[in-house]
Amino acid sequence: MHDYILKGGEIFDGSGADSFVGDVAVADGRICEIGSFENSQAKQIIDVAGLAVSPGFVDMHTHSDFTLIADGRAESQVHQGVTTEVIGQCGMSCAPVCSHDAIRKVAPWYTEKAKHSSWLSFGDYLDVLDSDGLGVNVVAFVGHGTIHRAILGDQMSAGDPDDVAEMARLVDRCMDEGAGGFSSGLEYFPGSLAAPDQLLPMCEVTAKRGRLYATHVRNRDTYYDLGFSEALATARQSGARLQISHIQPKFGAPEHAMSHTLEMIDFAHRHDVDVAFDVVPHDWAFTFMVAMLPKWAQAGGIDAILKRLANPEDREKIKANPQPMWLMVKERKWKDIQLLNATVNKNLVGADFDEIGWMRGVDPYDAALDIMLEEGDQLHGAMWASKSFRNSDIDLCLSQPNCAVISDTVAIANDGVLKDLMGTLTGYGWAARFLQYYVRDRKVLSLSEGIKKITSIPAERIGLKDRGRLEPGFHADVCVFDKANIASNVTSRDPRRYASGIAHVIVNGKLLMFNGKRTENNAGRVIREFRSA
Repeated sequence: MHDYILKGGEIFDGSGADSFVGDVAVADGRICEIGSFENSQAKQIIDVAGLAVSPGFVDMHTHSDFTLIADGRAESQVHQGVTTEVIGQCGMSCAPVCSHDAIRKVAPWYTEKAKHSSWLSFGDYLDVLDSDGLGVNVVAFVGHGTIHRAILGDQMSAGDPDDVAEMARLVDRCMDEGAGGFSSGLEYFPGSLAAPDQLLPMCEVTAKRGRLYATHVRNRDTYYDLGFSEALATARQSGARLQISHIQPKFGAPEHAMSHTLEMIDFAHRHDVDVAFDVVPHDWAFTFMVAMLPKWAQAGGIDAILKRLANPEDREKIKANPQPMWLMVKERKWKDIQLLNATVNKNLVGADFDEIGWMRGVDPYDAALDIMLEEGDQLHGAMWASKSFRNSDIDLCLSQPNCAVISDTVAIANDGVLKDLMGTLTGYGWAARFLQYYVRDRKVLSLSEGIKKITSIPAERIGLKDRGRLEPGFHADVCVFDKANIASNVTSRDPRRYASGIAHVIVNGKLLMFNGKRTENNAGRVIREFRSA
C-alpha cells in the first residue's frame, strides 16, 4: 500500500518537458508510481486536481549554515516549496574551526540566542546539523574563508606555499567528512587576499573529488571581465567543475557586461571547461555592511574593526576608499540603499540611507559607519540591500540552458529564535516571485522551463542522487502549488510574510505542508553522498 497518492494534478517532472495530468504515488520516502491508476490503495489520497505537481525546489546557493542550527524548521523556505538547500557559499561555512569560540566568528548570521552543541571538524558540524529536525535536505560546501581562518586566523596574508598546502589538505579532509563542494568569496575578507595560484591547490582537490567549485567572483562591476576570467582560468587550470554564483553584473558595469560574460563562458565551454552559473530572481543585491570597508579596515577581528570605525582619521580613510564593494556607495546613491538587518538599530530596518542620514542629522556615509559601530559584537549581522541589478541581464541569463535560479538567502522564520533576523529582502518569497514575475506574469520562460531551473538543473549540477525530478525510484521531495496564484507577499517594509499558493510540500516522503498549512513534520536530512561528475 502507498503512503500517499497525489490524485489528478498537472505533473511537471522537472525535465523541462511538457506537463501532463496524472497521479503520483509515494511510499517509503520514494516516488513509486507516476501515471493514471484507479485501483491503487494508499493511506491517504490527496486530490490535487487543478494544481501543479513538481519536484521540490532545490536552492543551490544559501547561507543558512547557522540559521538551520538555530532553527532547523526552515519555515521561510518550506512555505515556498523548497525541499533542499546548499549552504557554505561565498567562502563562508560554519566549519572547520580550531576552537568553539571561533564558531561565532565564521558562522554567517550567527545569533547568541541560539542554543546548540559545539563542533570543531566539518563532520562534527554536519552531525550537529543532522541531530535536530530539519525542514529541508541540506548539502554543505566548505568555504575558503573558513579554511583560511582555521590555518591563518585573521592574518593579512593569503599564506605561503606550506600554508596553502595545509589548506588544501583540510579541504580534502572536509570532503571525506561530507562536504559537497568548495566555495570562495573573493570580494570578502579573507578571500580578497587570495590570488589564483593560492586557490588552485584547493580547487585541484575539489576536482579530484569530483565536487563543485562555486565562486563569488572578485568583481562584477568596473572590472567584471577580470573577475570572471579569473574564475574561468582557475577552473581551466585545476580541472574543477565551476559554478559562478549570482552571475549578474552589479551597478557600475557597462551595459554589455552580461552578454560579454556569456561569450567568455561559451568560449570556455568550447575548450572543455565545465562551467555553469546561477542568478537571483530580482534586481536587489544584498551584502554585509562590513564588506564595504577596505581590506586593511577588516583585518584583526571585530574589536579591531570597531576601533577603526571610532577613530576619526581611520574613518576618513575608509570613506576615501576608491573601490568599495558597491560602487553605489562611492557614487552616493544612498536613496537606493536600504538597511536590511540590524540588532541595535532594528527600528531603522527598511529605511534608505538618505532617510537615515536625515533622521540623524549626519552625512549618509557617516550614518552607515555609525550603525556598524553601534552594532558592536553584532557587527557581522548588519546588512544592507541595494537596487544593483538589471532585469534585462537576468532575462538574458534565464534564456541560457545551464542557468539555475537561487535565493542567496537564509532559512528563517517569523516566529521563534530567528523572528527578528533577515537574510535578504526576498528571502520569504524568492521562489514564489520567480514563478510569479518571470514565468507567469512576464513569460520570460514557460512554467516547465522555470521549474527545471529550480529542480533538475541544480540537482544535477550538485550531483544529488535521485533528486530534482519526479521519477519512480527518486526521493519523494514534492511541491504542489497553484500556478495561477503562487506569489511573494514580501515588501521592503514588511519582508517577513510567507508566500501564497503553496498547497502541499513533501520532503523524503513526509508531508511538511498540507492544504497550505505547515505540519509538525521535519523530515529533511544532511546529504553526504554525491553522484560522480
